[in-house]
Formats: sequence, C-alpha cells, structure tokens
Amino acid sequence: MTERRIVGIDPGLATTGYGVVVVRGPAIELVEGGTIRPADRRAPIEQRLAAIFCDVTDLLREVQPVVVAIEDLYTRYERPRTAILMGHARGVIALAAGLANIPVEAFTASQVKRALTGEGRASKAQVQRAVAEVLGLTRVPEPADVADALAIALTCANVRRE
Repeated sequence: MTERRIVGIDPGLATTGYGVVVVRGPAIELVEGGTIRPADRRAPIEQRLAAIFCDVTDLLREVQPVVVAIEDLYTRYERPRTAILMGHARGVIALAAGLANIPVEAFTASQVKRALTGEGRASKAQVQRAVAEVLGLTRVPEPADVADALAIALTCANVRRE
C-alpha cells in the first residue's frame, strides 16, 4: 500500500503552524504537528523570514512529503497589513518547497471548512473539532495554528483522493 505524507502549513510571521499526516489507502494518520516561531518576535522581518525558511526547509527534509498544502491568500482582508505580512511568510514557505521540488497546493479558508465540516462558513471551533475527530484525537490540537495546519493537510488529503 502506498504511503503519502502531506505537510499542511498555516503561515504567520509570529507563529507558523504545521501538521504532518500520512495517507495509507483510506486511512489518514497524524504524524506530528507543531509551530515554528522566530527566536525574537521583534526581530526585523528579514530575520524572521529567514528563520521560517530555514525551519521549513529542515521540516521538509526530515518529513519528505509528496506535497505541501498551504492556506491561499484572499483579497478581502479587514487588515491589509496582516495579509501582506502573511504573504511574505507564505512566499518563503513556497520557496522552501520549490527548492526541495515539492509541489505546493493552496486552499481557501472556505474550501478547508467545507472539506472538514460540509459547510463553507463553519466556525473555527467546528473545524478544530472535525480535525480531532478525523484524526482520532481525544482533544483539539493546540495551539490553534497547529489545528489550522492539520485542517489544511486533511483538506489536501481528501482532494488528492478524488
């Protein structure tokens, strides 16, 4: 039976969540989840981006996924500055994947919500509970960045089955 590892990443400059799942036939299992955080959250942006890039590069080398799944940017942000900063983090994550020859698949927040709950407007709590249920966990993964990253990985796993 073929095994496929998928890394889901929830990009952020202060905290980047990641989740690794393995797909074996119809089963999806949790491998690991965690966060990437720069040593100094007040460091200049270029240093924080370099730290994210290096940590994601190490993660991809260690895990050897077939795909990196990431949240897609959307245009209606209430805080455009936040969107721009997230775009920087997303860019270095995509760069790390590209240099490792790992394809990147992007999913909108509504695609992730719909894939896990059947409803594109589901609450964050509903998505987190769905992640725990699908992975057979007794509680919701924490912090929320990890649960979000796992939700993205699970969405990718489900889309790639079709």
